Amino acid sequence: VGYLQEHMGFYADLNARQMLGFIGELNGIYGKAADERIEASLQTVGLFDEAEKKIGAYSRGMRQRLGIAELLIKDSKVAFLDEPTLGLDPDATNRMIEMIQSLCRYEKITVLLSSHLLHQVQKICHRIGIMIKGKMVAQGPMDQLAKEKFGVGKETFSLEEIYMKYFQEA
Repeated sequence: VGYLQEHMGFYADLNARQMLGFIGELNGIYGKAADERIEASLQTVGLFDEAEKKIGAYSRGMRQRLGIAELLIKDSKVAFLDEPTLGLDPDATNRMIEMIQSLCRYEKITVLLSSHLLHQVQKICHRIGIMIKGKMVAQGPMDQLAKEKFGVGKETFSLEEIYMKYFQEA
C-alpha cells in the first residue's frame, strides 16, 4: 500500500536516487533490484534527467512525481492519493492526471483518490464515493449516481451537479 499525501515529506538534502534508494531499503529492496526499480520509476515519472538535483530544489510538481515514483519502487498494489494536483500549474496538473490514469491502466494499481476538485475526479475515476459530514452517502459509477439522483434521461451531469444534489438532500 502506498500513500501520496498532500505535503510530501522528503529529505531536502538528498537527490531523487538517494531518496528512492532509502525508501527501497526501508521496504527491503536492495542492490540490483533496487537500482532497476529506481531507474524505471524515474523514467516513468519523468524525473530521470533531474535525478541528481537535490529534492529541496524541486518544484511541488516534481515532488508529487517523486511521490508517485515511491509508489512504484514499493510495487504498491493500492495507492491512496490525497489532493495530488493541489497547487500544481495547469501543465503539471494534466501530467499528474495522466500519470494517475497510467498507474491504473498499466501498473494495475488500485488508486483511491481524495480531492475537492470534482472536475478532476470525474476525469480520473471509474467509481466515485461521495462523503458528506464524514459519512459515505453514495458510491458507484458516475452514471449510476446520476440515475439515482436525476432519474433516467439523455442529459449528462457533472460530478459537481451530482454531489450538490446529494449535499442538498443530506
